[in-house]
Amino acid sequence: MSVLRSFLKTRKTGSGGRIGRFLALFLTGALCAAGLAPISMWPLAVLGWAIVFALALKCAGPKPMARAGWAIGAGYFALALHWIVEPFMVDAARHGWMAPFALIALAGGLALFWALAFAFAGRFDGGARIAALALGLSLAEALRGWIFTGFPWALIGHGLIDSPLAQAAAYLGPHGLSLLMLCVGAGLWLLFARRWRGAAAVIAMLGALYWHGAIAQRAQIAAPEAAPVLRLVQPNAPQHEKWDPALVRGFYQRMRGFSALAGEGGRAPDLIIWPETALPVLLDSAAATFADMIEASGGVPILTGIQRFDGPRLYNSAVLIDRAGQVQALYDKHHLVPFGEYIPFGDALAAVGITAFAAQAGHGYSAGPGPRVMDLGAAGRALMLICYEAVFPRDMRSAPYSDLPRPDYLLQLTNDAWFGRLSGPYQHLDQARLRAIEQGLPMVRVANTGVSALIGPRGAVLTQIPLGEAGYRDIRLPAALSPTVYARFGDLPAYMLLILMLTGLSVYTAFRPSADRD
Repeated sequence: MSVLRSFLKTRKTGSGGRIGRFLALFLTGALCAAGLAPISMWPLAVLGWAIVFALALKCAGPKPMARAGWAIGAGYFALALHWIVEPFMVDAARHGWMAPFALIALAGGLALFWALAFAFAGRFDGGARIAALALGLSLAEALRGWIFTGFPWALIGHGLIDSPLAQAAAYLGPHGLSLLMLCVGAGLWLLFARRWRGAAAVIAMLGALYWHGAIAQRAQIAAPEAAPVLRLVQPNAPQHEKWDPALVRGFYQRMRGFSALAGEGGRAPDLIIWPETALPVLLDSAAATFADMIEASGGVPILTGIQRFDGPRLYNSAVLIDRAGQVQALYDKHHLVPFGEYIPFGDALAAVGITAFAAQAGHGYSAGPGPRVMDLGAAGRALMLICYEAVFPRDMRSAPYSDLPRPDYLLQLTNDAWFGRLSGPYQHLDQARLRAIEQGLPMVRVANTGVSALIGPRGAVLTQIPLGEAGYRDIRLPAALSPTVYARFGDLPAYMLLILMLTGLSVYTAFRPSADRD
């Protein structure tokens, strides 16, 4: 740690010293990302945050703090989001050259949120700076979950998903979990700094939360005998082959074959689920395909991802096909990926004659009307999520801000083939686990290339089809928990806690004796 501290000295150094200082901060940020999948070593992330707090005390004011925060954030996001290069490698000859620029732009851009938080903390000194930094980073992470439609991927708190502390998300959601991760790091820093009273207080609080979470994790919810049986179908169609005319029929036949198999003990499933954009035909021309699917399933309804046009508009949709091969229910994805599924402000540009980016003219997807709980008959009621939508806890439409009925479970159709096999799909799976904890609901996840899974209401992966394998699983739905605090009130308790703590910090710094400011 003493080596890292030396890089934050404010005296002028040569270019070699500045590069060395940046690399040290960059690597410290990368260490903070070690709790994220697929590394999933949350104690290493805690160590990283303890080092960050130690380094923060060595910066002389807001500007040096902002520079240090940007470098740390760049390292964090470069490791956490390196999967962003994978979509460009699907057609590497045409798009591969853009991959490093995309990663640099994304990591550097998101690091600006952290730079603001560090600059804010730089206005404080001593122990107050540590508290200000924890609160500022928590608020910065909340902000990036909303601004420009939001990108709450690889939040600080996601590093705790594999720990018992993740159960705190049932009360305070993802932003409360980020604050908790920072408190754990601050507690370790207090130990390093031999500030025993502060360390004892933080460790006692965290120990109680850890103990409560460990008990909750062990209390698994069993599936009732009469619970619906769902069949998850994973075709494993690599993205560069998914729409190949020579291969697309084979992928369809693979899903059809899995759907035709008898159920365990002779019991047919209540519903068969295919992943996002599973079908190579559009909805308007899919009647014969639907009839063939239902013939294969022996009359079992099938929920599948499909694309559809409504006039010139294109939608990424999910449809429920009933026993007669007819569309019984429809859901259109409403939270789209900027620049991936649509161009922001494209429809606004159309008003001035620039239509090349307008979703209303069929360029990219159009957004559906909003969240929907779909009645799946014998398979219960499910809140529908398509791919990216599972990243946004607010899209779960927590009461009392929603007029939607409470579903029996969350249901995500996704195609993670775009994101390779290293980290992106596993991080997406972890976020699905967090949604289950927040809502106290099981999560059913069906992915094209994996990981398809049944997730219990406390976030445990109960059944899965591994990444990169074709197969199916018949799963019995576990019971839901009672609505959690987060399900009832959303992010409001976390925001109130952050505001209360900021107010307390302001009062403390205004009235504490000057001798206590070291």
